[in-house]
Amino acid sequence: MGKSSSAEIRARLSHPIIDSDGHTVEFLPAFLDVLKEVAGPDIADRYVKGGGLGSSRWYQASPRERLERRMTRPPWWGVAMKNTIDRATASMPKLLYERLDEIGLDFTVLYPSLGLGAPHTQDEEMRRATCRAFNIYHARIFREYSTRMTPAACIPMHTPQEAIDELEYAVSTLGMKAIMVAGYVARPIPAHPGDHAYWLDTFCLDSAFDYDPVWAKCIQLGVAPTFHSSSQGLGFRTSVNNYMYNHIGHFAAAGEGLCKALFFAGVTRRFPQLKFGFLECGVGWACSLYSDLIGHWKKRNRAGMENYNPGNLDRELLMELCHRYGGEIVKGRLDSPEARSLATVGIHAFTGASAEDPAAIDDFAQIGVTQPSDIPKLFVPNFYFGCEADDPVNAMAFDAKKNPYGARLRAIFSSDIGHWDVPDMSEVAEEAYELVDQGVITEHDFRDFVFVNPVRLWTDMNPNFFKGTVVEAQVDKLLSGN
Repeated sequence: MGKSSSAEIRARLSHPIIDSDGHTVEFLPAFLDVLKEVAGPDIADRYVKGGGLGSSRWYQASPRERLERRMTRPPWWGVAMKNTIDRATASMPKLLYERLDEIGLDFTVLYPSLGLGAPHTQDEEMRRATCRAFNIYHARIFREYSTRMTPAACIPMHTPQEAIDELEYAVSTLGMKAIMVAGYVARPIPAHPGDHAYWLDTFCLDSAFDYDPVWAKCIQLGVAPTFHSSSQGLGFRTSVNNYMYNHIGHFAAAGEGLCKALFFAGVTRRFPQLKFGFLECGVGWACSLYSDLIGHWKKRNRAGMENYNPGNLDRELLMELCHRYGGEIVKGRLDSPEARSLATVGIHAFTGASAEDPAAIDDFAQIGVTQPSDIPKLFVPNFYFGCEADDPVNAMAFDAKKNPYGARLRAIFSSDIGHWDVPDMSEVAEEAYELVDQGVITEHDFRDFVFVNPVRLWTDMNPNFFKGTVVEAQVDKLLSGN
């Protein structure tokens, strides 16, 4: 340990560096003691034997079995090991606290590692027990270091009440101020029973429950819902043998699915004060989604849908043009049912009363968008995107010339210390600053990335988030406009 390039960069800055997504790697014996305390030794034993430490079934199966059962290759070698000090730092809060200056960080919000999957556990007893145990474990081990770090609580979302119960306990009882909410729930499809028949509930669009009480509880408790859910094993990320194929883009895919659902279900319209964070997913997909929402509205808004209404088709003119210009391709065929489909294709989608329902022909009706400039108001202020230090695409967030309506999306610095993405913790701030050195982003952009946007995310929901921390005075100065 000593002076690092990251520390030198931090010393040159006039503002703090706030990390919104570091990781702690749980010390298993201590966590299991807490799990036993919460739910008893049988649950702790089931957790170990049931693969709570990571799936081992793939590695126990033969290559032939993996292919026959289409077993998705799970993560492996997920923690940096060559740097022994870093490995210890990921698990020992005191060591991390002592090294933050060397790493170049003023403050860090820390997410779990083993706990990342706890909210997605299908067994309710195990899910509730492990989420509660991870929250108690992390609240205890980081409490004395709260001036420079705070842990995020695991919040399951299988039902609204389950989420509310753990929110109340984590925030009101344990005093936690950051939360990690499940990004979806995989639910079985009753009409198609089986391990592979499921759908992904994103809590607000076509959901099994009304999750508005959860969003209201987050506002009441002053916590911003942040999401760190994997999509490995879903969709195209199901390679039997290639972990990198499954890993690349998987946080972005999970983030995009939920972000779209929150937007189209009108959550940001009903709860404009809510701030949502999508972590370790970058911002490239968000720039594309933001632009696509505007582009799609321009074509498929309520008035624009008349361009596609089969009732507006001049069928006589269509047949005349086919006769005049069709030649051999229409000869003898224009009286067939298939030819008549030229004038009826798509009409079956709107019959009876559904045609009178605005929501049936305008997917934007639920959010009250009446002009394209409404979209940035419902998107930009509410969504924050965790970007790792070495991602060159971070610059897209700040490109007001390319983002519609001059938007600067709210990218937040996410170090990912503790995981394999960061083989040397002392280089993470230096890597983030490379975009400034390369002239890709400005000093102003970098300040927004590592300071202004993180402050907005955490304090818009809880003005006292940084009270009692080493960055309190500078945060207060920022918020006061001085």
